[in-house]
Amino acid sequence: MLRAERLFQLTTLLRNRRTVLTAKQLSDHLGVSERTIYRDIQSLSLSGVPVEGEAGVGYRLSRHYQLPPLMFDRHEVEALLLGARMVASWGDPEMGRHAKQSMQKILAVLPDNLRHHDENLPLLVPQINEAQHFYTAHSQALRSAIRERQRVEIDYQREDGEASTRTIESLGLIFWGKVWTLVAWCQLRNDYRTFRLDRIQYLRVLEDKFETSDNKSLNHYLKLMENQCGQNTN
Repeated sequence: MLRAERLFQLTTLLRNRRTVLTAKQLSDHLGVSERTIYRDIQSLSLSGVPVEGEAGVGYRLSRHYQLPPLMFDRHEVEALLLGARMVASWGDPEMGRHAKQSMQKILAVLPDNLRHHDENLPLLVPQINEAQHFYTAHSQALRSAIRERQRVEIDYQREDGEASTRTIESLGLIFWGKVWTLVAWCQLRNDYRTFRLDRIQYLRVLEDKFETSDNKSLNHYLKLMENQCGQNTN
């Protein structure tokens, strides 16, 4: 990796984080030594990039710092186009519409040799068509509830046919290659539960708000699952 490219990636990494990143984390991501990271941080600072932090603690960029317009190479454009096609095919209609609009904005500022790459991209994503609405049912309402931290009431039917009504706190959505799953805190069970979107029979977003915490969040749930998988493999 060229030094200029590494400095740009380093700047991007720092800009995209609210918390500090240590030299070790940065060196692992970029595949260089920590000593190289220290030199790069110094170079960025001398060039006017407002790096906050210090060695042994961590680094981040000033929140008011704005990066210049980005430019992508052919491989990055292919990855973005493929991602947009996946979202358009496997996401709900609103999500798909925004993905297409985002890609049009990106394509509009690309050079001519990349601008029409979308038309010739040899990476296809099957369209779900009629089944799309079934598998993404309630996705738009749930994404809003997650963002606004509003409790939700659902009528849910399990695979064995048992039905129940739950009041839940929606924490995140996970796509498993075919179905979307909601990770939530269930007030009935006072614990994490997952719900397939295509098995939610009815959904109502409530006015009640909830708060996340270190012991009740999507990240906490994922860490618990990771630990559980680790124990099962030992």
